[in-house]
Amino acid sequence: MITIRPAQKEDFKTVYDFINLLENDHFQETNQQLIFERNLENNSILYLVAFVGSEPAGFISCHAQWLLHHSALIGEIQEMIVAEKFRSQGIGKLLMAELIQYAQRRGIVQLEVTSSKKRKEAHRFYTREGFVESHFKFTRNL
Repeated sequence: MITIRPAQKEDFKTVYDFINLLENDHFQETNQQLIFERNLENNSILYLVAFVGSEPAGFISCHAQWLLHHSALIGEIQEMIVAEKFRSQGIGKLLMAELIQYAQRRGIVQLEVTSSKKRKEAHRFYTREGFVESHFKFTRNL
């Protein structure tokens, strides 16, 4: 059985492992936990976790902000991952559906997502979910 629910403090290790996997990195755990717990308290940020039975299967995060250039409340997906063994089972679609329901309840008028150029499967997923490629993203390390 697949369940999706808002993340709780007790989910930190699950989310931490997903983020390390997503970014192919190993982040400093103490800092990650501080950020995670701070963001749980922020009602402009939503973290959802998916489970198959009791096994962690996926994670999605979104933050909402009022943007002048939209004159509206916009949601931006920050992270999304489904564990490899659970891919192609509809979990990503369920996470997205739950996020869309949340966004509609909040009055969010648009969802945005940025995805690394190398994540071709993710691009196909977002396209199937109705997202349109419309922007370039530029970054600068400081």
